[in-house]
Amino acid sequence: AHDNVANAPLRTGSGSLEFRRAIQEVVIPRIFAFAPELILVSAGFDAHRADPLAGLALEDEDFGWVTRELATVAAEVCGGRLVSALEGGYDHDALARSCAEHVRALMAC
Repeated sequence: AHDNVANAPLRTGSGSLEFRRAIQEVVIPRIFAFAPELILVSAGFDAHRADPLAGLALEDEDFGWVTRELATVAAEVCGGRLVSALEGGYDHDALARSCAEHVRALMAC
């Protein structure tokens, strides 16, 4: 009953447009409403189109984009406190590229 969970289900095969819309319309408003003291990112990359597990179709750039979005929210809501932990990704090439996008976005904060 803490109202701190936001679900944004995506259909199998969903790509950048659906993902970005869910982040902008569901996740980010809920972060602002909850006003956390810290944002912890479980940085999984198995939603990449090349990954065999998730059934989604995200591109490398989507991971950098969402990281920048979350960093912007963190700057406004919790003094920039954002922690990221590598969580998953099973296509090694896609994982490397997506992780690089994520880290570049973090370094730009």
